[in-house]
Amino acid sequence: MGIVIESSVWEPKTSLHIFIFVANFLSIFLLPNISNKTLTPFDHGISPSFLRFQRNFLLIFIFASGMEGISSVFGEFELAYYGVSRKQMVVHLCVGYLVAFFFSAFLGVLCDLIGQKKACLSFCTLHLLVGIWRRITLQPSVWVANICLSLATSIFSFCFETWMAVEHDKLGYRRDILIDTFWLMTFFESASFIGSQVLANWLLVSDVEKSVVAPSIASVILAMITIIYITKCWAETPQMAVFKEYRMSFYAYIFCDKRIWLLACTQACIHFSVAVFWILWAPTLVADGREVHLGLIFPCLLGARMLGSTALPWLTSGPSSIRTEDYLVYAFIIMGLVLSVVAYDYQEIGVLVTLFCLFHACAGLILPSLARLRTMYVPNELRGGMISLSLAPANAAILFSLVQGGYYRNIGNATIFAFASLGLFGAAGCMHVLKRWGKQPYENGHKL
Repeated sequence: MGIVIESSVWEPKTSLHIFIFVANFLSIFLLPNISNKTLTPFDHGISPSFLRFQRNFLLIFIFASGMEGISSVFGEFELAYYGVSRKQMVVHLCVGYLVAFFFSAFLGVLCDLIGQKKACLSFCTLHLLVGIWRRITLQPSVWVANICLSLATSIFSFCFETWMAVEHDKLGYRRDILIDTFWLMTFFESASFIGSQVLANWLLVSDVEKSVVAPSIASVILAMITIIYITKCWAETPQMAVFKEYRMSFYAYIFCDKRIWLLACTQACIHFSVAVFWILWAPTLVADGREVHLGLIFPCLLGARMLGSTALPWLTSGPSSIRTEDYLVYAFIIMGLVLSVVAYDYQEIGVLVTLFCLFHACAGLILPSLARLRTMYVPNELRGGMISLSLAPANAAILFSLVQGGYYRNIGNATIFAFASLGLFGAAGCMHVLKRWGKQPYENGHKL
């Protein structure tokens, strides 16, 4: 008599998706009722010119996030389709982060010198070239595509935020309403990634060859639309900074300011921990051998990140507003505790998914809050260089983890999670020190 072994398949309940959706909806649409200062994209109590500026920028940013989402969501399927082994995938990731490590610091400075509009156009051009390359060749060079997309991701990490902040100041809008655009960027970026997953799943038709080509076509279309929209509908004051003056300003305002060093260290820690999470979350969930529907968990994580971003105006508006450094200390500690639990090799999938959602909710709160602090401390003309420079040590740490943990297997996933956890606790310490050394943002004219 044969023995039948039933496979165990784990997937999140539908109620979790509904809860996250309803929570996001209520968090946005109840916000005007608790504060007269914080604005939602549906509020008409401010100048129409600012709303037009904000909506035009967010539309461009949504298209750019869609391109990033398609390349990241569909990249693993493409590698598997071409028969790339696990070790080759690790090498593929290593090459990407090696390129990011060597070029990230210089890209930010270069983009500050030539202007952020040209930097954003360069980002779209890289995605356009990769999409065309994949479309016209049956077996495209994975390395060429990987290098171009790594450069595009590095540009994406700073150019749109810097461009928006620079144009916001040039147009003379108040800085106290800049925070709304920051959290909306995080919100719509996560929503675009979810939409990219939906689009990729819809394009996976029965014909495998068409399935591989279709996302490239979608990426090309998005890139062309974004390039046309930026070129025709968005004006930027021409600028070409002198490198000597830029270097002197960078040394005076960035290298000689200990507060900006704390901000850079914090940015590096959050970048490292989030990157480590996305590399290791799937192996962690399937570690006990059960089949897991990762495609159903992915929207929950990004939905939690969207929910975390909507918490920012709740915390910073009204008479009981909380100082940014105060709540960031607790958010970093919570993220560190979450990764500490994961580092102990905990394998109950339901608890892990809950912890992962909490992790991303904190990340959704932290990322726009750090952008807010950069507006307080970093001059806009140096913003891109500061952000990209802070990502260089994080990319180096990610590369080390991939080589030692993924390729040589000298360190385990739990150890990598533990290092990320320590980094987050260190970031909490940086925020505590920044509070003691920093400005009093609620006492000056440019209140943030």
